[in-house]
Amino acid sequence: MYNGRNWEMTKSAMITVCGRPNVGKSTLTNALVGEKIAIVSDKPQTTRSRITAIVNRGETQFVLMDTPGFHKPRTRLGDYMVNVVKESVADVDCVLLLVEPVAAIGPQEDALIERIGQTGAPALLVINKIDTVEKTRLLEVMALYNARFGFDAILPVSAKTGEGLDELLEELDKYAVEAPHFFPDDMITDQPERQICAELVREKLLRCLDKEIPHGTAVEVTRFTERENGIIDLEVTIYCEKDSHKGIIIGKKGAMLKKIGELARADIEDFMGTKVFLQTWVKVKENWRDSAVQLRNFGFTQE
Repeated sequence: MYNGRNWEMTKSAMITVCGRPNVGKSTLTNALVGEKIAIVSDKPQTTRSRITAIVNRGETQFVLMDTPGFHKPRTRLGDYMVNVVKESVADVDCVLLLVEPVAAIGPQEDALIERIGQTGAPALLVINKIDTVEKTRLLEVMALYNARFGFDAILPVSAKTGEGLDELLEELDKYAVEAPHFFPDDMITDQPERQICAELVREKLLRCLDKEIPHGTAVEVTRFTERENGIIDLEVTIYCEKDSHKGIIIGKKGAMLKKIGELARADIEDFMGTKVFLQTWVKVKENWRDSAVQLRNFGFTQE
């Protein structure tokens, strides 16, 4: 590849990150990128669509595809999320199966291993959250998965502390092939800024609301304009499935919505690097997660 001064060899690798809900896929993705591009929460099924993250390391560009948690779907939205995972483990240079340090292979992991085996893609097992257990317990986990499937390697990491991430990237470099980089070297994601802003608002819904309510929400940016002085005016609509949920999201005298907005604005300003004026609205769209039309309207469609 010609860089304007001389010819140099570049390499690229397409990597899928998959696993059950809440195993730390987005936390790992953010840690490898070095910036927050995927929202995280302690609630399962936080990620709904495939998120592309770009990591440049020397001459190599890793394109990471952070996928939704693999689960048993109960809605059309769930069906969409599961199909995204199934399609994402095919036609890539390597698949990372992320698991917790537990000596048991659950049905989600078993189904993903079956799918990986069907595609024939090279696969690494990544045992996350090793900061939560004694290291001696990892041997049992590694032996169990090693007997189940022929992973190219098994790597223990902590996406939270960063332990093992350099070793993971070194292992991934083995799957990079000589090729031009897919994205400019200064890019960290292909997500539009509007989408990231909407996701940051949804993250705060997940963190501030209880039980099923946040899973029934969707967020749409209806206005995104930048003033001459760089200040951004942002208007966001939060959709929920019931009038009772709308009342909970708004809260007494608007307190909950104000809290969500303040937390989201702080993260959006940090991401955008400028001051943001954020306005939020709440509307009801009943059963939107089971409506093919509404799912298309919110961008949950597969090409």
